[in-house]
Amino acid sequence: MAENDYYKTLGVDKNASSADIKKAYRKLAMKYHPDHAKGDQAAEEKFKKISEAYAVLSDDEKRKQYDTFGSADFKQRYSQEDIFRNFDFGDIFKEFGFGGRGFSTGDGGFRFTFGSGSPFGGRAARQPAPKGSDLVYEMPLTLQEIATGAEKTVSFQHQGRTQSINVKIPKGMINGKKLRLGGKGETSPYGGSPGDLYIKSVVMDDPTFSVEEYDLVVHREIKLTEAVLGTSISVPTIEGKELTLKIPPGTRHKTKMRLAGHGLPHMKGHGRGDLYVVVLMQMPSRLTSEQKKLMAQLAQTGL
Repeated sequence: MAENDYYKTLGVDKNASSADIKKAYRKLAMKYHPDHAKGDQAAEEKFKKISEAYAVLSDDEKRKQYDTFGSADFKQRYSQEDIFRNFDFGDIFKEFGFGGRGFSTGDGGFRFTFGSGSPFGGRAARQPAPKGSDLVYEMPLTLQEIATGAEKTVSFQHQGRTQSINVKIPKGMINGKKLRLGGKGETSPYGGSPGDLYIKSVVMDDPTFSVEEYDLVVHREIKLTEAVLGTSISVPTIEGKELTLKIPPGTRHKTKMRLAGHGLPHMKGHGRGDLYVVVLMQMPSRLTSEQKKLMAQLAQTGL
């Protein structure tokens, strides 16, 4: 829920006195009241906001609740109808010199009717009670489960007891992605609907692949002569298949080669990530006498 700073709306600081708050509201009301800004929708919206801010900050108890709990929690405790209850705009507007005419947006959703004591004209609908808190369950998944999808049993503590539910994990649920289970969260202390349960993917380490979003990375070693002359190598896929990758002559150490479409499937829509092969060149730590002789001959050729 978006924050709504009533003090900022009226242009006063948090230590402002009741007189200062009333003075600030009077100044803004004179500017934005529909009698002075006829047909200006932006002015009407501004007038609603400053009127709501004044209804809260001019009431000692509501102001105390707002200062204590902040904007978001205050809006959970007070509906808009609660904010304006027992607040007579008629007397205030007459004091400011607006007379006794009412103001309406014309859509029936927000209405000032002087003398009624309510800005809703008795027709405002109460906001629904806030729902319960959401729960987040972190589920470890292998890369193979992310690639093919899986069915898992989730066991978690809820309201003092263990609950278990079966969850179908879709393909492509990479690290950090969430699956929402509506109504499986905490119950609402205010009588509203229960919160939701979110299953959050946590990718487990894999002995073969590392993962970057939907892309996979695998490392493969080749010999020095293979790097110079070129070769072909076998590369595993996440599905357990083997692909043949041609290594061109003169390939350098840590060259990264791409196999398009062999990464992880996207969670929504079509397509897949890519598989990247990092080519590592084996450098021998020891040479036989024959190898040393051959290397010396190569050196004489300028290689």
